[in-house]
Amino acid sequence: MQNLLKINENFAKLPANYLFVEIADRVKKFSEQHPETEIIRLGIGDVTRPLPEAVVDAMAKAAREMGEAATFRGYGPEAGYPFLREAISKNDFRDRGVEIGPDEIFVSDGAKSDTGSIGDIFGTDNVVAVCDPVYPVYVDTNVMAGRAGEYVEGKGFSKIVYMPCRRENGFLPEIPERHADMIYLCFPNNPTGLGIDRASLRGWVDYALENHAVILYDAAYEAFITEPDMPRSIFEIPGAKKCAVEFRSFSKTAGFTGVRCAYTIIPKELVFGGVSLNRLWNRRQSTKMNGVSYPVQRAAEAVYSEEGARGVRENLAYYRANAKIMREGLAKAGFEVYGGVNSPYVWLKVPEGLTSWEFFDLLLEKTGVVGTPGSGFGACGEGYFRLTSFNTKENTQKAVERIGKTFAT
Repeated sequence: MQNLLKINENFAKLPANYLFVEIADRVKKFSEQHPETEIIRLGIGDVTRPLPEAVVDAMAKAAREMGEAATFRGYGPEAGYPFLREAISKNDFRDRGVEIGPDEIFVSDGAKSDTGSIGDIFGTDNVVAVCDPVYPVYVDTNVMAGRAGEYVEGKGFSKIVYMPCRRENGFLPEIPERHADMIYLCFPNNPTGLGIDRASLRGWVDYALENHAVILYDAAYEAFITEPDMPRSIFEIPGAKKCAVEFRSFSKTAGFTGVRCAYTIIPKELVFGGVSLNRLWNRRQSTKMNGVSYPVQRAAEAVYSEEGARGVRENLAYYRANAKIMREGLAKAGFEVYGGVNSPYVWLKVPEGLTSWEFFDLLLEKTGVVGTPGSGFGACGEGYFRLTSFNTKENTQKAVERIGKTFAT
């Protein structure tokens, strides 16, 4: 009898389309049917402001180096060039009073890649806990790995611990009653746009230390924080180096969505069962990737220059202003609105009687505005909707005006 090739059957448990692919398909179909409609995209978190000039100059200079024999470079260090790891260590941590060494920083092509791949170094029988609503990558990649169990309609995956984030608890997760080994946290949060204060984050660190769990902390939006009591890094919390991994990105901070550069911090103190997670991740990365290109890493280094940092601050201020336009304009129109203060995301309650996807379709049809249905982020996201501040000021204002005229109460 002929042997049959076996596939990873866990993939069959996933929805047919990734959330943002489904949105793109619906928008494409609508545009084909209504070519006269101007579409304003406030759905996917993709930036629109150009890169700071200093960053572009650094990337161009590095590209020219690649065209000269004396300065050409081939494979670089898998974990990142020392010049960038040192710049990150100094500017993002040591200058802010947090001791993170360059050899605890691993440069990659994106926080999405790293949050999706981090599970490679953990056993498949670990119990995973996620916020609900949640960035889909955390769940989907654990489904692929076989940690999620079976999908139960209306409840999610049987082996995943869902931590409801509702209006009643300030959209913040609460310590789960069931033990969790791997805890995914994202603050400022995607999708709700809410941040977490220092005392609340300390509670999670204490839980992880007491229960020998690891916190997988997505800080991709830390640059948007404006309120002083919100930590920019989980490593500002005592003890976190023994229980946390942190993911950061240049995508939203410096406009690198199309350039691709991020980094993950795995402290050397992070040891489980006598095994260093820093060493395991280094082994994983050196096996599965050959690093980020030299010109891109030089561009990332330039983010920390005086001119580069100024450009980054200007772009962040621009997106924060857009978030304020949305937050205040939608509230004036009668919507219940959250987020948009320490985050580029605004989280709004959809009108009564509509599901999140029904509101998506109606919003697209009546206003040409694209957002993200809250149910795409989990059961507790039903009844809510995410909008991003990454479009232009003009389009943001136009979108808010259209929504207000259509749905004002």
